[in-house]
Amino acid sequence: MPDQSYQIIKTALDASSLRQKTISSNIANVNTPGYKAQKVRFEEELQRAMGKNGLALENTHAAHLGGGDVSQVKPQVVTSSSHTMNDEGNSVDIDREMVDLAANEIYYSALIEQLNRKLGSLNYVINR
Repeated sequence: MPDQSYQIIKTALDASSLRQKTISSNIANVNTPGYKAQKVRFEEELQRAMGKNGLALENTHAAHLGGGDVSQVKPQVVTSSSHTMNDEGNSVDIDREMVDLAANEIYYSALIEQLNRKLGSLNYVINR
């Protein structure tokens, strides 16, 4: 079974980048009347594709049931289900956005660290 971790990390980095843009857009529109906050949905779809135990499942026969294709999981921007709105119908909660921004920065850094470790291991094996 091929190692899908590079694909997972790449897609997660794409999701984190999209989340950064989405949060920035929400913050930029904090005072825009009628603006509905958006969020990125990704991790739930990845978990579903990987199966309950967090490992990608492999089909060994066409009739067998297996997990979804991890490479097909794409981050999606959706309107936030937050019902909190100001008098002008804006649903952006600036405090929530700042927390999400900080969490996304940590998430992105962790992904980069994980990628660097995998590439370091690969480099070690190649140069040994």
